[in-house]
Amino acid sequence: MTQATEMHDLADAIADDERSDIPVGDKMAMLLVAGVIGLVANWVATGTLPGGALPGMLFLLVGSAIGLMLAQVIRIGLPAVAWVSLIAVLATIPGVPGSAWVTEAVGKLNFLALATPALAYGGLALTAQEFHIARTSGWKIVIVALCVMFGTYIGSVIIAHLTLGLTG
Repeated sequence: MTQATEMHDLADAIADDERSDIPVGDKMAMLLVAGVIGLVANWVATGTLPGGALPGMLFLLVGSAIGLMLAQVIRIGLPAVAWVSLIAVLATIPGVPGSAWVTEAVGKLNFLALATPALAYGGLALTAQEFHIARTSGWKIVIVALCVMFGTYIGSVIIAHLTLGLTG
């Protein structure tokens, strides 16, 4: 019974986090910072100069901004990431005016180069609710977390070593 209550509280907290209203200006500033970091990461990863990748990055930023605003205005329970994805899909459907330009411009961006800083931020971003969960879970969660990280690292090393050994 207590566990069901805790799960319900956790679900409420997650819903509250998603409904939190970060000011639009702050969201746009974060998008701009992410875009600049993405351009630099793309430059390092692919050698494409930031000026060459800028149109694709601008499309991603504008599409993300529109998706974030739609999620705030149209409250039907669809998360912002779904709105952003919907905009991206609609803009790249063959036959839609400008879709060829969008596809070509975004094609100059390397997905992994853009994902790495975003995933690093996602890994570091902790909410107040996550801190609360960590505090109430006790010291055992630290041991579990260390075992999971150690196991993931060692497993990745073994898989990489075997793959490199087999492929040369």
